[in-house]
Amino acid sequence: MDLPQIYLITPPDVDLGHFPDQLARVLDSTPVACVRLALATRDEDTLARTADVLREITHARDIALVMADHILLAQRLGLDGVHLGDAARSVRDTRKELGEDAIIGSFCAVSRHDGMAAGEAGADYVSFGPVAPSALGDGSFAPLELFEWWSEMIEVPVVAEGGLDAAQIAALAPFTDFFGIGDEIWRSDSPDTALAALVKAMQP
Repeated sequence: MDLPQIYLITPPDVDLGHFPDQLARVLDSTPVACVRLALATRDEDTLARTADVLREITHARDIALVMADHILLAQRLGLDGVHLGDAARSVRDTRKELGEDAIIGSFCAVSRHDGMAAGEAGADYVSFGPVAPSALGDGSFAPLELFEWWSEMIEVPVVAEGGLDAAQIAALAPFTDFFGIGDEIWRSDSPDTALAALVKAMQP
């Protein structure tokens, strides 16, 4: 069985004096399928400058770069696509806007129904999470059973993200196509080592 691929998520705040080198080290240490630029800011200039720097790093390694939510900006900056945070609501319009070649992903929190609707609307992947209970939001989380059901019934690739640790990754690895990994490694002193440990947890 193929192991899940890694889908890296940037921190919400990126220091361009430091993060690009850190990202390059991580990408050179472990195979990564895609990087999501997921900044908290809505400042267009900051988003554009960060995207320009990260695009050089990812595209030099033949890795896709998508941007969270900012559809027109992603298009203008020549990124590979967008990750939509509103479940299925804007998938169809975004596909019309960006065309067939763009990567369009849809975050569907813990809702199987939203995931199916996003897939039917043309999403290239659906992501569910967080995968573990936390004090954030309303405390809901995507249980293992959701991923088991999805992998058996639905063709659209699925991403598990949020609250991942080695035990969660070991349990989910047979049922997910990608692990969306962000804070799990960036809060470590050595993100490449932290990622290697999580990848090791996937091994059966």
